[in-house]
Amino acid sequence: MALEHEHNGAELAHGGHGHHGPNVLPSVLTAPEVVKTWRVRAAIVAVVFALLSLALLAVPGGATHLVRAYLAGYMMCFNLVGGALAFLMVQYVSGGKWGLVLRRPLEAMTRTIPLVLLLTIPLLLLMKQLYLWAAYTTKAATLDAYHQGLITNEQHLDIDFRHVMLNPGAAIFQACVVLGFMTLLITLLNRWSVLRDKDETAGTVGSFDKWRVRFENVSGPSIVLYVILMTDFVIVFVKSLDIIWASSVYGLQFLVAQGYGALAVGILSLILLSRYEPMKTLFRTTEQHDLGKLAFAFTMLNIYLTFAEFLIIWSGNIPDELTYYAHRIQGGWWTICTLDVICHWVIPFCLLLSRDIKRSKHKLIWVAVVMICARFIDLFWLIEPSWNKDGDTLHLIGNFGLLAYITVPVTLVAIWAVYYLTELGKRPLLNVNDPHTEELLEPEHAH
Repeated sequence: MALEHEHNGAELAHGGHGHHGPNVLPSVLTAPEVVKTWRVRAAIVAVVFALLSLALLAVPGGATHLVRAYLAGYMMCFNLVGGALAFLMVQYVSGGKWGLVLRRPLEAMTRTIPLVLLLTIPLLLLMKQLYLWAAYTTKAATLDAYHQGLITNEQHLDIDFRHVMLNPGAAIFQACVVLGFMTLLITLLNRWSVLRDKDETAGTVGSFDKWRVRFENVSGPSIVLYVILMTDFVIVFVKSLDIIWASSVYGLQFLVAQGYGALAVGILSLILLSRYEPMKTLFRTTEQHDLGKLAFAFTMLNIYLTFAEFLIIWSGNIPDELTYYAHRIQGGWWTICTLDVICHWVIPFCLLLSRDIKRSKHKLIWVAVVMICARFIDLFWLIEPSWNKDGDTLHLIGNFGLLAYITVPVTLVAIWAVYYLTELGKRPLLNVNDPHTEELLEPEHAH
């Protein structure tokens, strides 16, 4: 690399075009000091919104909404960790320099798994306040609740039918299996990433092939296992809020949503870091454009899966399935549904069609921010209407308890951001023992 730099300098001295040669790998690859400033700002946001959340306890119905909003915030954090893990494994299997520049931010996201483990404890303790199957754990209890008018006959029958999978003990076991698998996989991939750069034969074809095969052999089967386990997890902790409703595409929808959110955070991180070295040199417009196209692909896939599910249920016209959407589009809920469609799909889709926007750092930042905010709206739309049993109208004005769906998720995600930025600063921002490293230093020919 040094010889190449000297050669370019010699060309410049002789009036050559040395500026067309490759860039030089920055001597310092660690995160810039500004990351610490971002971390402090995230901590301030977490404290402010946590205090606002506590203030909502004094509002009528505030405590109930806080519990439900906690589930939304928890799933946001879980999705970011899970999405980063899935992306990381896909990158190891597929290869390419697009993922090399994204790898260390993804690794930092996955290393926030201890926070998700900690946040799971309150969720498990609050099960009886969230899920009918946790409140009524025996056939006698569900029958008694039905006679008292607390649940419908369909809910009574479905709780009994799904009791083997949906009961407090089974939920705890399934959470331990899913999160345990994720923790093991995250620990392994992150440990190997460090050992890869410390390899004594780093930079040789043999070293490249050894680590490539090792990561591929673990990531390939693990992607399949993760999809299965993650589907089980979201069925237990989100879909089962509507006990009588079922969907065969629900897990895949969440998987795409995880990638959607994690990619938005990754793009936002890289663009902000590219204002400083080493990412100023490493994050080229070419890779930014590639990530923009990938975000566009996830937006399209998100649209397709969601609309396909709605179309199939609508055409099937089965009462037990239709109530799920009826509770989410009637009364004031149509406003939230429309907002979700506009922010989650229409805006990103239209903006990411533009080549210029995908190649503009300033504009792509705002696209990423819209995508992240859209995930909050979508989780609100998925979770809160589960308690809308009789087509109740959503009252956004005067119902201050609903503010919990802003304050609580923002609090949890801000805490997650503090952890993420801490982990981001612990390792170099580039894995240098990778054959694609040299490609990141090549001059760009596209304008």
